[in-house]
Amino acid sequence: MLKPWLKEIWCIPPEANAEFVAAMEDVLEVYQRPPDPRRPLVCMDEASKQLVKETRPGQPVQPGQPARSDAEYERAGVRNLFLATAPLLGWRCVEVTEHRTRTDWAAFMRTVADTVFPTAERIVIMEDNLNTHGPASFYEAYPPAEARRLVERFEFHYTPKHGSWLNMAEIELSVLARQCLDRRIPDATTLETEVATWVAQRNAAGATIDWQFTTADARIKLKHLYPSVGT
Repeated sequence: MLKPWLKEIWCIPPEANAEFVAAMEDVLEVYQRPPDPRRPLVCMDEASKQLVKETRPGQPVQPGQPARSDAEYERAGVRNLFLATAPLLGWRCVEVTEHRTRTDWAAFMRTVADTVFPTAERIVIMEDNLNTHGPASFYEAYPPAEARRLVERFEFHYTPKHGSWLNMAEIELSVLARQCLDRRIPDATTLETEVATWVAQRNAAGATIDWQFTTADARIKLKHLYPSVGT
């Protein structure tokens, strides 16, 4: 069975290979930079969570038997989760929002810039190419002077199409899903409380991400994605 990231690569059309490898090598170059407190690396991504209410009481844990929930449930809406992580610093934050518009993204990134890294010279941000993830969103959310100020706080880098596996925020979202979200959560208040507890515990533990895949690895293991160039 192919690993998820290999499935993504397999879907890349031949004519997109040069575009893919150019963006991939840009991402990998950023990941190989030495840590710089003035320019912290932050990876950002988002996910959604379906809220689910129980319609019948479940059965609690008993000796030799795990807790059980009834198969019937009631959908209670969906919430968006914006996640940002500084993989070299062992830090992450998650914000639960009702929507995932340009203005929601802009407000989240403003928090990252002004509350989390207020003294950073510039924040190196890694994210995917979703149309809400970019400088234009600041101009939809704030007056021009404030939008420009925020744009200049970030150095934007984007993963290639079919290359979301290159974003370390995906790893963090996977951990969040396994450790916190892999169960029925009835309402937004509970979701916010549970996510905040997970963030606090993981930050207290200083959990980091040890990224090993380099440009040199890519040129060997993903050689088939590179265009053939005549000598």
